[in-house]
Amino acid sequence: MKKIVLTGGGTAGHVTPNLALMPRLKELGYDIVYMGSIDGIEKKLIADFDIPYYGVPVGKLRRYLDPKNLTDPFKVIKGFKEAKKYLKEIKPNVVFSKGGYVSVPIVRAAASLKIPCIIHESDITPGLANKICIPKALKVCCNFPETVSRLPKNKAVLTGSPVRSELFNGDAEAAREMCKFNKEKPVIMVIGGSTGSVAINKAVRSSLPELLKDFQVVHLCGNGRIDNLLLTTEGYAQFEYLKGELKDVMALSDIVISRAGANAICELLSLRKPNLLIPLTKAASRGDQILNAQSFESQGFSMVLHEEDLDEISLVAKVHELYENRDKYVNAMKSGSSANSIDIITGLIEDAVINKP
Repeated sequence: MKKIVLTGGGTAGHVTPNLALMPRLKELGYDIVYMGSIDGIEKKLIADFDIPYYGVPVGKLRRYLDPKNLTDPFKVIKGFKEAKKYLKEIKPNVVFSKGGYVSVPIVRAAASLKIPCIIHESDITPGLANKICIPKALKVCCNFPETVSRLPKNKAVLTGSPVRSELFNGDAEAAREMCKFNKEKPVIMVIGGSTGSVAINKAVRSSLPELLKDFQVVHLCGNGRIDNLLLTTEGYAQFEYLKGELKDVMALSDIVISRAGANAICELLSLRKPNLLIPLTKAASRGDQILNAQSFESQGFSMVLHEEDLDEISLVAKVHELYENRDKYVNAMKSGSSANSIDIITGLIEDAVINKP
């Protein structure tokens, strides 16, 4: 049986595309193993899928001053050694990496053992982890046309992002019952990334008196960020995080307010959900979400509201504008939908296995 090691983690966005690939990889006869950090979010997300998981020490790659910058490189070195030991034991035909700092010791260890590596870059500009891994990669998959020119010509492949098939099979009525919503008002879904967003949570909650006049709101607010004072508010349902029920809430939602993480917005594109993107600021990130949002805005897929301009008035105005023009955004997304990412990526994986020296 062919063997593949999947890696990627640190955030849910570095894991969910791997989950989307798994059914197709199993169809193609692959024995799947996951490698990540010892106790990161990837371990929790993989736990439901009954595949072997190997955890190694990892060190976060930071662009800012932090005392941990002095110790984390030693974690990466230790992770490299342990990943190399595990890879010798597993003997995979290929490694596929979704990126994030978790993947660095694993990809570098695989390359040292001459195991072909394919990596995926979600954002327009490669992140630091992938910059370290790209020289050792056989191919680099990417989401945005703008990214191709930023990658080595012989490695770049425009694939889009794999989207979990179950997201297309949501039950809107099940979500309506779960949220205790009626059928009279349209539904806004708010999602601030896998850990939630303080800024978005605050703006949405302060805007509820106006929003709930015309909409119902289902709010994925992040771990530990439930507002107990709003638990009985009619037309407002809040959850820390959704797994199996996410597909149902997606099906129920008429419009979506979201951060601009690449995987999240690619899911919105595939599901053709009109969306308002509020990207992370440059002060809180390397600016990748701003570029992602600008690309989707220029293609007509999204509206954008920058966090610096986020307040009750601007949010309510943008939501109404988005809802009134939702058909325009749906039509743009229909014409802009890309080819099947899962087939393209698994094709690259198969080629790497077949043509391995």
